[in-house]
Amino acid sequence: MQALFVVLNKTECLEEILEEFSRNHLTGATILDSRGMIHEIEENSDISFLLSVRSLINPDRKESKTIIMVVSDDQIPVVSRIVNDITGGLDQPDTGILFTVPVGYTEGLPDNHD
Repeated sequence: MQALFVVLNKTECLEEILEEFSRNHLTGATILDSRGMIHEIEENSDISFLLSVRSLINPDRKESKTIIMVVSDDQIPVVSRIVNDITGGLDQPDTGILFTVPVGYTEGLPDNHD
């Protein structure tokens, strides 16, 4: 079992991703509002020239969405395919990241997560 995280910068893709998760029986996701370190620095310190240039390039995106789910190892490729198909690929700039962390113990999950 893995804790799977998707930090989604292309937040306009969130609804479609969640709908596709549901169609593929991937349930139990938690969605958190998140923001990157650069945006936090921009708001809470003096803005350097480099940071201000970055804001000019992409002024609209300030927030991200973080999707957290506990999945079986065989569900990881399905989640990856869905996220990459809908976003146009996590290899594209300013799209997001996906990673997993092993889960050693859980309580409260349905039996189908074994």
